[in-house]
Order: sequence, then C-alpha cells, then structure tokens
Amino acid sequence: MSCTSVSSFTPSLFSPSKHSSLSNHKLRLIQCSVGGQDVERPPVWLMRQAGRYMKAGFQINSYQIICEKYPSFRERSENVDLVVEISLQPWNVFWPDGVILFSDVLTPLSGMNIPFDIVKGKGPIIFDPIATAADVDQVREFSPEESVPYVGEALTILQKEVDNKAAVLGFVGAPFTLASYVVEGGSSKNFTKIKCLAFSQPTVVLHSLLQKFATSMTKYIRYQADNGAQAVQLFDSWATKLSPVDFEEFSLPYLKQIVDAVKQTHPDLPLILYATGSGGLLERLALTGVDVVSLDWTVDMAEGRRRLGHDIAVQGNVDPGILFGSKDFITNRIHDTVTKAGKGKHILNLGHGIKVGTPEENVAHFFEVAKAIRY
Repeated sequence: MSCTSVSSFTPSLFSPSKHSSLSNHKLRLIQCSVGGQDVERPPVWLMRQAGRYMKAGFQINSYQIICEKYPSFRERSENVDLVVEISLQPWNVFWPDGVILFSDVLTPLSGMNIPFDIVKGKGPIIFDPIATAADVDQVREFSPEESVPYVGEALTILQKEVDNKAAVLGFVGAPFTLASYVVEGGSSKNFTKIKCLAFSQPTVVLHSLLQKFATSMTKYIRYQADNGAQAVQLFDSWATKLSPVDFEEFSLPYLKQIVDAVKQTHPDLPLILYATGSGGLLERLALTGVDVVSLDWTVDMAEGRRRLGHDIAVQGNVDPGILFGSKDFITNRIHDTVTKAGKGKHILNLGHGIKVGTPEENVAHFFEVAKAIRY
C-alpha cells in the first residue's frame, strides 16, 4: 500500500483487519506516519480546527453564523447535518490530513443518565453531581447506538465526504476526566470534590464510577470506528491534576483497559492520547499502550521524543498562541517543532486547541507551511 502523496494530499500504517474501515483503500498519511512507514512530510491537523475562530471571510456559512442560528452548543453537536457541516468547514478551507468530528467529550453523559448542558460563558454544567455510591448506581452503561445515533450517522457521512483523502477522527473523554466533570459539577480549578472521593472513598464510589466510564468509552470508541472513524483521540485533560502515584491508580489502569479492549477488536485503529500539562507524566502516558502521545506546548518536542522513545508516535506540539504572531514566526516555530520531532511517527498539531480570536489567515498559513514541508 502506498504512502506517497497525490497532489495536495498524501494518502497514507497498519494492515487492515476485518474490523477496520481502512480495508480496500489506500492508507491515509496519519495512519502511515503513526505506523512508522516512510512519509514525505508529517501529517497535520489542529485541535479545535472547527470552531469559533472561523469567520465569514473564508466561507459563506461560517461557524459564527451557525452559532447565531443555533445558539445551543448541544443542538449544534447533536444534529447530524450541523455536525457534518461544522466538521467539514476546516476541510473545505484548509484541507488538513485529519477531519475531526465536531462533538464534545460530555456527549455520552445523557445516555448514561447524567443530565448536563453546556452553557455559553459558563461551560459544562452537571445538574446532579455524583457524590455517593447510590449516585453511581444510577449511572447506566453507555449504549451509543441507542443514545447517540447521530454520531454514527455523522461519521459515516464524513467518511464519504472526505473520500479517503484524509483520516476521519473521532474522540472520547477518558474516565478520570469524565468523572471529574460529573463529580465537580462542571469545570473546576482545584478538583477538591473528586480528590475527596479519591482519598476517602476510592473503592466504593470513585473506582466504581471510573469502571463504568471505562466500559462505556470502550463501547464508544468501537462504535465510532465501526461507523467511519479511522483514528480516535482520548482526552484526559484533568488527569494531570493528579500526582504521578495517584495517576497510576485513578487514570492509568482505566486508560490501559480501554486501549487493550479496543485493540482486541480493532487492532489497526490508531489511538491518540492527549492530556494538558502532561510533562510530569509522559512516560506513564506511554504505558497505556496508545499509538500516539500528544504533547502540549510546555514540553520541548526533542525532550518529549527522548523520554518517550521512538517506538511510539508523537503529536503536537506548537503553542496555539503562536497563531497570533507574524507569519515568519509561525513558519519558524513549525519548522523547529518538525525538526525536533524527527522523521516519521509525528503528527504535526498544536499543543492545545485553537484559541478564540485566532486570525483565520494565520491558520491558513500554518497549514500552507506544514504541507510544504519535506523530510
């Protein structure tokens, strides 16, 4: 199978299995790079590449215009037509090597009997935060086919629209991060509630909750893969609020459980793990068994490579703030990151999502420079 580029695309890893949506197709650049095959440049996509920074200047029906028509985030992320349209906006403008599903890590919660909303200016709100074993008993295991059929439908459409010229990416929240939201009642600065459970009732409450999330997210990843996702990223944003020893108890075993279970049924599906501020946990992130560790910008890429070794792929890790800089600065930082990552097993990305207010022309420049790179 070929990994050579075709015009502005590079089809691009793993040998397809009977479970894989890659069968009978050329492999996309992301899969090739992750699998260690020869590639002429690093694949590139950006976290939050579809979102609030996109304005009408680059397209008729921008994300901001869609937000005016549909002000509820959940409406935008739970309507098949809107999910597809928003997911494809950066694809139609920048032609990244990965097209990620427009959704949220909290999307499965309603299907698990955890009512929530995402409110503009406030963020996630969990209406009935979990605090006791009885609360955990009320949490249902997630059935994506029943609860979020729009996700499967959207992924199937995205795969057809992208037409194998890029990888369609799905994503899920990791157990500790999901547990943090539902215990804290939303976002948190200090994470005192979940740490109270961790250090006072770990077995009765927290571990039981984490196990339900692990089982449910395993199902969700498989569901996404079966409906068109060709790689899946796990977000464990809040696991880095744990000390290393607590990460080994409350996050690592559940991440490893998910990866092991998914690899049993979808051995060729690339799994990417991202955790904000993970510099103190890099070696432990690799122990999960994921194919790719995504670094944030606080870790030097060369140092991250040395610490992780070359058997695992890396993603990242340009500071999203550089997109507010000059084009020359953006160019230099991209080349610095790619040089430090070395040839192959690297997905070029930001170290976090694109920030609101980022100049759209600078995002265009990022992709232009990235796709012109040759090893």
